[in-house]
Amino acid sequence: MAKTIKEIIALIKENDIKMVDFKMVDINGQFRHVTIPAQHFNEDIMVNGIGFDASNYGYAVVEKSDMVFIPDLDTAWIDPFCSVPTLSMSGNAMIIDTPNRPLAQYPRNIVKAAEDYMRKTGVADTMLILPEFEFYLFDQVGWDVQPYNISMTLNANNAYWNSGVDGMGCVVPKQKNYHIAKPYDNSYECRSEMCMIMEDAGIEVKYHHPEVGAAGQFEIEPKLGEMSKMADATMNIKYIIHNTALKYGKSATLMPKPVYGEAGNGMHVHMLLMKDGKPVFSQDGEYANLSRTAHYFIGGLLKHIASLCAITNPSTNSFKRLVPGFEAPVTVGYATSNRSAVIRIPAYAKTPNERRFELRNPDATCNPYFCYAAILMAGLDGVKNKIDPAKNGWGPYDMNLFNLPEEEKAKLQGLPTNLEDALTALENDHDYLTEGGVFPEELLKNFIKNKRKECSDLSKIPNPAEFEKYYNL
Repeated sequence: MAKTIKEIIALIKENDIKMVDFKMVDINGQFRHVTIPAQHFNEDIMVNGIGFDASNYGYAVVEKSDMVFIPDLDTAWIDPFCSVPTLSMSGNAMIIDTPNRPLAQYPRNIVKAAEDYMRKTGVADTMLILPEFEFYLFDQVGWDVQPYNISMTLNANNAYWNSGVDGMGCVVPKQKNYHIAKPYDNSYECRSEMCMIMEDAGIEVKYHHPEVGAAGQFEIEPKLGEMSKMADATMNIKYIIHNTALKYGKSATLMPKPVYGEAGNGMHVHMLLMKDGKPVFSQDGEYANLSRTAHYFIGGLLKHIASLCAITNPSTNSFKRLVPGFEAPVTVGYATSNRSAVIRIPAYAKTPNERRFELRNPDATCNPYFCYAAILMAGLDGVKNKIDPAKNGWGPYDMNLFNLPEEEKAKLQGLPTNLEDALTALENDHDYLTEGGVFPEELLKNFIKNKRKECSDLSKIPNPAEFEKYYNL
């Protein structure tokens, strides 16, 4: 049941809240915020909102940049990272009008528009997703980008390269951190506290554990949730991971490839559709017991995967993760229990309400609202046009694609190898996103423009590996 103003005001009084913090999301998927004294929180805010300049968030041209933020009362939770008692809320950006209108470019509005479109198609009424959050916890990190100094340094106390300096011998061999226990797992309490805070924020947690990367890589996995709510949860999960790490004297990053030669951080997205409380993706007797609708949904994802990568993997660093040898997907295809294909069907999801698949290429540099909405729109396009992944030669690949002979590998379709190619694919293939007015054309053009500038700016900076390669030629 939706919360009311009276309930929020009562919550403020009961917990002696001093400040109310409104968290907004910019085009890149990063939190911005505005805070007011708690005594000024009233019904007027729900009507007239909090004014802000949307051009600084990357959404609107300067001439039309004045917007208002309307909080969503159902997102209210007490922020444990503020020494001053603070109630935090997400919400929506609105165009100032009579009455105010939703800003179509704002991420929360887009993910809700995608859900509305899904219901209009009649395919389903609910999309459930489960993103996996992989991240590193470093004990030290720093970087410098100057004409006279281009450098990056990081350290995890129990990483294998510290075997000569750690007097306790609790170092983890390279790529051998998966599920490793104490005394090697020295951030257990930190991650447990992360999970407890998530539960307090209304985010149900499935588990947490060490991941493969020996320089302090870990994973937290929530339970399945409705897409729009999980988009909000994704923002809060990242916020909780970063802030809890700092409390323990560590630095957290969900950056796709922070450590050369170690496993990268993905944000695999599990998904399934429901209609009238019944699973849409389940059908006994079909491949992996997935229905025709599920296969068509997979077909849509695979057809549009190159352009999807611009939204699900929107950093130049993303493509340093999407390389062979680290259980990261590089092949356009699907299969059961196969981590080398971009779509994996987990064999352990056996009951009808659990049958699903995961898209393995996304990472947490994405704007989660754009990411999840784009995934839904691509899948619905596959259902609408009955795109059969098997007939299109995308599998099922029930073998380790990394171990195929080179001649056979050459026949496989691969993911884009850099952000520029993904952006070009998005320019040429985005009609499925604008269907039903879900993604405004103006937003996509602005997004591509901003990302191309990122690529151009970064391409001009020498890196240390280039000195090693070319300095003495």
